[in-house]
Amino acid sequence: MAGITVMGGGIFGLALAWELARRGARPRLIERRRIGAGASGGLVGALAPHAPENWTETKAFQLDALLMAGAFWAEVARIGGSDPGYARTGRLQPVTEAGLDRARARGAQAAELWRGQAQWRLRRVDDMTGLTPLTPTGLVIEDTLSARIHPRRALAALAAAAQAAGAEIIENASARPAPGDRVIHATGHEGLTAAGLGGGVKGQALTLRLAAPDAPQLYADGLHIVPHVDGTVAIGSTSERDFDAPDTTDAQLDAVHARAVATCAALAGAPVVERWAGVRPRAQSRSPVLGPLPDQDSAYIFNGGFKIGFALAPRLAQIMADLILDGHDAIPAAFRPLRADRS
Repeated sequence: MAGITVMGGGIFGLALAWELARRGARPRLIERRRIGAGASGGLVGALAPHAPENWTETKAFQLDALLMAGAFWAEVARIGGSDPGYARTGRLQPVTEAGLDRARARGAQAAELWRGQAQWRLRRVDDMTGLTPLTPTGLVIEDTLSARIHPRRALAALAAAAQAAGAEIIENASARPAPGDRVIHATGHEGLTAAGLGGGVKGQALTLRLAAPDAPQLYADGLHIVPHVDGTVAIGSTSERDFDAPDTTDAQLDAVHARAVATCAALAGAPVVERWAGVRPRAQSRSPVLGPLPDQDSAYIFNGGFKIGFALAPRLAQIMADLILDGHDAIPAAFRPLRADRS
């Protein structure tokens, strides 16, 4: 059987290397810079669901991925001996007067669509402790499906588990796939651009030194506030289609920080640990793209996680492994690659 080379050491590449090795294959993963050098090596790590309404195949797929995440990361930790920082701690969102009816309707829909595996409910913020958002109604939406992952610890845990299961990981700019290998390209925004399937969106985030490892994450007006196991709280992020410097932070991140403190008073005065910027892969469809590359033998793409890569990677890696090892194609229609001229 031809060898298997995975190009790219972000969340997609590492999740696939682990899944292939777990099934008895011996993949080689090549990262030309370092593990987590791209967007996967960021800070935020919010694993959160779409709103439970206007249900689609993509939302159903995301639900399945979120529900399997606990078992996936527990197995990664067991085999590799490294904690990925995963916990299903839930999420809180402030509620406006105008949003009350919608919040109640979504709660009823979640009861049906989430199959009793999680809840979307209204709660009084005064009844809660820990990190809580400012809310004009005194109410918050609590969903018990959301989880958090520590991105860098998760990548290290996946690398350790994949190697323990028999994968080879190479961090070397000059490394190339062996002739005849089946090659899966999980190379972030550069790979999407080269394939004509998308590009990149810059994001900026930061972490504060504040220990609240068991607190739910907060989401308000596009802002993620995510407590992590290492005694930090991550805050992000921006979405910049036009940018000059891909890896530098600026006043836009200062504004994100200020909004976070205005949303959650407990963050005031917490020292900044790190400021981060990077470019996230965004496919033209806004969904991940996976499957055979058009007009290329034994070449595949596995890319485009954008803001949901960590949430979907465990389930998507299973689907890619089915295709590569067994020839079984169960790729959802929404995730199939399109040529640039047909998008």
